[in-house]
Amino acid sequence: MFDRIRAAWRAFWNSTAAPVVAAKAEARDLRISNAVMWEAERHGGRAFMPQETFLRASPLPGTLPQGFAMDSLPATDTLATYALQQLHHEGLGFLGYPYLAELSQRGEYRKIASIWAEHCTRKWIKISGDDAKVKKLEAELERLDVRETFRKAIERECFFGRMQLFMDFGDWNRPDELTVPLAVDDRKIGPERPLKRLTLVEPMWSYPGIYSAQNPLAPDFYNPSNWFVSGLTVHASRLLTLVGHEMPNMLKPAYAFGGVSLTQLCKPYVDNWLRTRQSVSDLISAFSVMVLKTNMESVLAGGPGDALFTRVDMFNKMRDNRGAFVIDKGEEDFTNVSAPIAGLHELQAQAQEQMSSISSIPLVILLGITPSGLNASSEGEIRVFYDAIMAYNERVCAPALRTLLDVVQLSVFGKIEDDIAFEFESLWEMSDKDKADVRKSDAEADVGYINAGVVDAEEVRERLRNDETSLFHGVDLSGPPPEPQVDMSDDLKGAEGATLPKAV
Repeated sequence: MFDRIRAAWRAFWNSTAAPVVAAKAEARDLRISNAVMWEAERHGGRAFMPQETFLRASPLPGTLPQGFAMDSLPATDTLATYALQQLHHEGLGFLGYPYLAELSQRGEYRKIASIWAEHCTRKWIKISGDDAKVKKLEAELERLDVRETFRKAIERECFFGRMQLFMDFGDWNRPDELTVPLAVDDRKIGPERPLKRLTLVEPMWSYPGIYSAQNPLAPDFYNPSNWFVSGLTVHASRLLTLVGHEMPNMLKPAYAFGGVSLTQLCKPYVDNWLRTRQSVSDLISAFSVMVLKTNMESVLAGGPGDALFTRVDMFNKMRDNRGAFVIDKGEEDFTNVSAPIAGLHELQAQAQEQMSSISSIPLVILLGITPSGLNASSEGEIRVFYDAIMAYNERVCAPALRTLLDVVQLSVFGKIEDDIAFEFESLWEMSDKDKADVRKSDAEADVGYINAGVVDAEEVRERLRNDETSLFHGVDLSGPPPEPQVDMSDDLKGAEGATLPKAV
């Protein structure tokens, strides 16, 4: 007996004993039947994406010439494929006018474009010159509906990156006349041949014609001399073209000689907002999950799982604060798994506010969000936005308006008046308190100038009559000024020393 013990000890000491091999557990063959999948889908609809039904409008025959490099439009399937690709990444290529037209249906893009266009035309322009002639010009501009036409043009320029206005002199259906350059002088335009209407031409229906791409010193270098509009060749001088964000020369043909649209610039930020909004909504919808830990051996073995889903249905029917749910103490357990939702509103708000950065529209105007905190104010942001609107009008709308104003003068007067000019009115307005403070400062300055002998009272009265911001603007001040009233309170005192009231 002791010999066997010593031999075993010697074997263990010399590591000669065979290692003990643990029994390997057999992998379970997990199978889920179709009946179980059908039962699982019974409690919720299957997610699917509807098939795209938007089709590109085919151009009319003869709209585009043949043989132009980089000027052929891609096929419909190519546009659709590229547009769908842009849903997943930030592309740098031209999205195409059909896809940009589809994006104009989304509220985020439409609101940005509408706010921009409305503020560009909210105050509009002020024409200076002879009063009688100015009134006639304003009446003619109102007949042509220039202000509303430019509002629509600016809105569509934000959608597509390019917009054109056609000046119609009654020759819209005369191909021979449309190809001739429009001479802005009395030989071509006058009261007998006036401007009849101003109409919009969306970039879907126009395409650039001949242009120079060789000599950068040429006047027509990447500057089309004519445009093809639905089968008609129209000289560029008859179209007032608005391009807000012009592209470099190498990319102009790819963008049909337009610019990158505000919609395309805002698209990555709008996509982030939509994705964040949907993610937050999905998380809130399923932030709490009831978990029933029970025996699923029959289901994982390929069975139909009738008992399991009957058990789940009984749980759902009793799932409220007034019901009591009983579980098996030995084989079942019940837990609630909840996802933290603190801070989601801040993340969602930040994703939404990013749209304001690229559109240059303050949050209080774009989203109605007022700044919070002590002495918080959006005055500075609004002034910066108004400056951006003024710069856009001067850069994009002013050249077209100068040409249009000359054409309207020729239509009304038969000549271009040298003293007629216009300027965009400022959108910024002072409050009533600020205006009162300015008038008070001006009045004190006038009194000082009069007492110093710099100006007399008549000159001050004339300035008050001509100043549009003055309370006396337009008042007849032709009569003599009233005598200044003298304060006699120091000399008019009663016998007992009582001070009499001052004269008014």
